[in-house]
Amino acid sequence: MANFRKRLLKIGVFSLAVCLSAACSAASEPVDGALEPSSSLHHTIASSTPKPSLSPTQEPVQAAPSPSPSEPPINPSKTKLYQLNKNYDVVPIDPNDNKKVVLLTFDDGPKDLELNTKLLAALEKHKAKAIFFVNGYRVEQNPELLKLIHSKGQSIGNHSWDHIDLKLEKPEKVAQQINDVQTLVKETIGEAPKFFRPPFGSSTEEVKKLAADQKLLFMTWSNGSEDWLKPYQNPQAVITRVLEQLHFGSNILMHELPWTAEALDDLLTQLEKRGYAFVDPQSIETPE
Repeated sequence: MANFRKRLLKIGVFSLAVCLSAACSAASEPVDGALEPSSSLHHTIASSTPKPSLSPTQEPVQAAPSPSPSEPPINPSKTKLYQLNKNYDVVPIDPNDNKKVVLLTFDDGPKDLELNTKLLAALEKHKAKAIFFVNGYRVEQNPELLKLIHSKGQSIGNHSWDHIDLKLEKPEKVAQQINDVQTLVKETIGEAPKFFRPPFGSSTEEVKKLAADQKLLFMTWSNGSEDWLKPYQNPQAVITRVLEQLHFGSNILMHELPWTAEALDDLLTQLEKRGYAFVDPQSIETPE
């Protein structure tokens, strides 16, 4: 009997040990999704996982650039290449730019279609630009001529209304002579002149101030053709007089006159042969 009890006791202990072993084994089984691969295994998985590919027509999506901080507006003067010195010569703002240039100007128009057609044809042939300094009363008489000059890409300058000696006038009169031209030209072609030349080159500090009030660049000239004087009233004389005074930056004064219109093509040819270029007035720094 005692032996039978001992055998039962051993069987019970053995069964209990088996049960405990099974329970421990079950507790050690991983829960689904909870497996954490080792670092080396994780690296292998990450590097071997294929990246999604784009279809042939699919473009990579790029983040829109973040708006840049507000930038200062472009300064128009930075686009200018030339300026006038105290002698009214045209000089490059950057000393490394071309100094061998001239500025072409014509005063006292617009008054005659044939003369303007000749002047414009010569300028176009040589791809040259000029300033046409106009009088208000002539613009009033010939608005279509002003439109023609402007349509050819030429610049318009203010030469006072009546071509009077502004040095002899009161400030109120001078202001009227300047301002009325600004108004009429803007009404005619849509923009006001940026350049001012007083008749006869006669001026005062007050005249210069009144021009500056209209944001006009004041100038006289540094190379006069003297085509208004009798000794130079023929084409060759005009050419000779200009070439006699020729220098870097020459600001050449001419007029809407028959002999000047006849001379212009040859004059521009002679200037080119000497290696001179023609400054576009729009590249000259003006008051802002």
